[in-house]
Amino acid sequence: MDPTEDQPQPPLSANFASPAAAGGRFGASIRNSGYLRKWLLLGITIGVISGLGAVVFYLALKYTGDFLLGYLAAYHIPTPAAEGGSHGSAGFTRPWAIPLVTTAGALVSALLVAKLAPEATGHGTDAAIEAVHTDPRAIRFRAVGVKMVASALTIGSGGSGGREGPTAQISAGFCSLLTRRLGLSDEDGRLAVALGIGAGIGAIFAAPLGGAVLGASISYRDDFDYRCLLPGFITSGTAYAVLGAFLGFAPLFGYIDAEYRFEKPWPLLWFVVLGLAAAAVGYLYARTFHAVIRLTRRLPGGPVLKPAAGGLLVGLLALLIPQILGTGYGWAQLAADRAALLDIPLWIVVVLPFAKIIATSLSIGTGGSGGLFGPGIVIGAFCGAAIWRLSEATGLPGVPDGPGIFVVVGMMACFGCVARAPLAIMIMVAEMTGSFSVVPGAIIAVGIAALLLSRTNVTIYEAQRLNRETAEAERAQSASAD
Repeated sequence: MDPTEDQPQPPLSANFASPAAAGGRFGASIRNSGYLRKWLLLGITIGVISGLGAVVFYLALKYTGDFLLGYLAAYHIPTPAAEGGSHGSAGFTRPWAIPLVTTAGALVSALLVAKLAPEATGHGTDAAIEAVHTDPRAIRFRAVGVKMVASALTIGSGGSGGREGPTAQISAGFCSLLTRRLGLSDEDGRLAVALGIGAGIGAIFAAPLGGAVLGASISYRDDFDYRCLLPGFITSGTAYAVLGAFLGFAPLFGYIDAEYRFEKPWPLLWFVVLGLAAAAVGYLYARTFHAVIRLTRRLPGGPVLKPAAGGLLVGLLALLIPQILGTGYGWAQLAADRAALLDIPLWIVVVLPFAKIIATSLSIGTGGSGGLFGPGIVIGAFCGAAIWRLSEATGLPGVPDGPGIFVVVGMMACFGCVARAPLAIMIMVAEMTGSFSVVPGAIIAVGIAALLLSRTNVTIYEAQRLNRETAEAERAQSASAD
């Protein structure tokens, strides 16, 4: 094996790179192709690898969770509709094992990251976005494998994290390798990495259209890179086809209130309330997460002990609020069902968005490995569920019979605003829930939440640049300094 294979390489000029050093004939063919042929070939290649990466990570996470939480701790987390829709364990049979498992999982995960690939720490999406803006060749391929294993250990042991961050870094890491091996230009490399982010996230959530739009918008706080959109359709569609071939094509949460219809205008006022609440909770999510990161840097202890301490605190908190463990997608599914939601104590429904924020900050903000998208979806789901429970109890007019529409729109508004990608997240959640009928209410809530957050500099992804002009100016300044 070539010992330099895992190391980022300097850019190769198409005029001087030898065929062996730049992907041979295939690399030369890509570099010399026109736009259509180039992005058709690259798009399919990126899509296939993104889809396979999502499948491998999904299975790794499933079996790790089944062993660590299911077998060792005898606790089974509820699952969403596409994964069986189980209600999970009724309670803890080995409560003493929960903190032990969350601590051990975080400890082993942090040890692997610290020893093998320190850049794989955290949620991963920021690292992928940074590669888009700086050097698309910079992601070491070793970080891909380490990220996959470390994230499976963190989340599978009960750490509060999502699947999308690791999947984004896995796909982006492959695109970075592709950029090095094929000798792609900086511009094509940045586009490829952005496409990998969107395809990977779209695949793991079975939301190809949203993934394509996300790839074009996630790199900027207040901008949209239209160049990613058309190639993104190819990459995300291919990734979705690959994942569906192995795991099925059903929406993650099934079909939540898919037949809901707006028949009067005044019930839409509830979505103004939901948008305001989602903006406040999303703002708190980002500020809390980044505050924990800053605090962790100042605390004593190394990169292994800090995530382990975070895992211990999450395990102790879970003894009081079990819903914080793992991804939480199954709990979001239950929140959309009237009978299941009414079975959850009201205080837990109201407190859970804040408890999930704390748990995610402790799991990932201390150096653990996992995504922020998934917890954001669960936080938003219970934000909507809490508003429905409180309003339904008061008997106020215009409240729907079931919580489903509030839960779905809460997912869209809460994370869409704080990720600074409201359109992409709205489309993705609609695909994940089969609920395009909620769009009239969603555009009100998502619009209000996004407008409020746009008046701040707050974002969950700190590697985002303000817009394309800012990013270009930064690269130009860096090039002139070199």
